[in-house]
Amino acid sequence: MTKILCLLILVLISACGLTTTRPKLEMSMAQVAFMAAKESQADIKAPGLFRKAEYYYLKAKSSYKRKYFNKAQQYALLSKKYSERAEYVAIRKKTLENL
Repeated sequence: MTKILCLLILVLISACGLTTTRPKLEMSMAQVAFMAAKESQADIKAPGLFRKAEYYYLKAKSSYKRKYFNKAQQYALLSKKYSERAEYVAIRKKTLENL
């Protein structure tokens, strides 16, 4: 009986260590990338990519609030990817317009 109780306690303690951690770094990086894209006027110069970045950023925030941390991390990484692409396209278009 005590062996079973000890085993049960061991399983419960080890299960606590397996829980998903909060994707704080991914969320903050997605936020910074999204704001940088917004400052480079990506909403005007690259609206398609900017909309995708915004969509995934809002999905990441929503998932994070609901404590779906795995989904929040995935959406944050997608938002960062599309934000960076939108920022690049916006800066490139601005540069080509000034030539």
